[in-house]
Amino acid sequence: MGFLSDELLATIHGRAARHDAENTFPDDDLADLRAAGYLAAFVPWEFGGAGLTLEEIAAEQTRLAKAAPGTALGINMHQIIVGLGRHLVRNGNDRGEMILRDAAAGELFGFGISEPGNDLVLFGSTTAAVPDGQGGYSFTGTKIFTSLAPVWTRLMTFGRDDSGEDGPHSVFAVLRREDGGFTVKDDWDTLGMRATQSNTTLLEGAHAPESQILTRTEPGPSKDPVVFGIFSNFEILLAATYSGVGERAVELAAEQVRTRKSVKNQTVYANDPDIRWRIAEAALAMNAVGPQIRELARDIEAGVDRGPIWMPQLSAAKNAAAEASLRAVEQAVRACGGSSYYTRNELSRLYRDVLAGLFQPSDQESLHSAWANVVLGPVER
Repeated sequence: MGFLSDELLATIHGRAARHDAENTFPDDDLADLRAAGYLAAFVPWEFGGAGLTLEEIAAEQTRLAKAAPGTALGINMHQIIVGLGRHLVRNGNDRGEMILRDAAAGELFGFGISEPGNDLVLFGSTTAAVPDGQGGYSFTGTKIFTSLAPVWTRLMTFGRDDSGEDGPHSVFAVLRREDGGFTVKDDWDTLGMRATQSNTTLLEGAHAPESQILTRTEPGPSKDPVVFGIFSNFEILLAATYSGVGERAVELAAEQVRTRKSVKNQTVYANDPDIRWRIAEAALAMNAVGPQIRELARDIEAGVDRGPIWMPQLSAAKNAAAEASLRAVEQAVRACGGSSYYTRNELSRLYRDVLAGLFQPSDQESLHSAWANVVLGPVER
């Protein structure tokens, strides 16, 4: 039994197909998750939350994704920022307390990092961050894949400050919805993960006072607690969420082949050795994912310093989860046959949902580049 009850997850699962078909945000799911205390589940006890560890919240995200991947991926962005708050507090940055207390008070955090055509992602921004002369900044730029766009009350974002004589810097801040300075476009009409409603957000001079600035740091991979806190929680919790999609596909395939009959063999497909191999292949792919997530989560919680290998290993875990889940869904679809091609079949939705994992950072190109540097060193010029 986890933090989220089986009854709640069953209710959320029952809505998932509707929100996917209608391309709507799951307001009802959010209301139920809020009532269950899930927005503060990852907040430590001393800040008013339930005190779940990173390993425990990752497990909950997997369970939620098995019920409704879109809902899970959306709320995952909130949990990532809560994880950032935890990391900042552990590393002596008291701005993390602001995040944790806001989450405990019911504020919902969105994630405004990705930008069109910017493959630096977290390590450099095309958004302008202009200082106000009092320690605050105004942000102007375009953010894409902004999950929870219709409902977030706090948006974690960043931009590039070119004002200093010491070169460009990345400025990370928390924006408040009530302060305005932005427009949310109604442009989320995608193949999958439709319930996230990750609409494009136009920052139009959105202002964060000094009290809401998290850090000003050099662009690029960094040990800055804000950069590493975002990166580590993002990769681990994203891996956990996509794991739920793959695990659910294995469950569905096992259920369906027990009743799907072969005319040729006069028995259910669960007795067909080829089908059994496919489902076993899907299960084997997923079996290797969970231990990586749990080990990484425990080390983050314990403050283990893995040195320069940390970010490549975090990226590897996310990619392993995304690729294994894609493999598992593909095998499940093959095992269940043509019926899974109909949109009314849950496997059809899982197939569309799992594809989003291919695009979210770190992608395979970034991962392989990082690991080539680990194994071979940098390219010689």
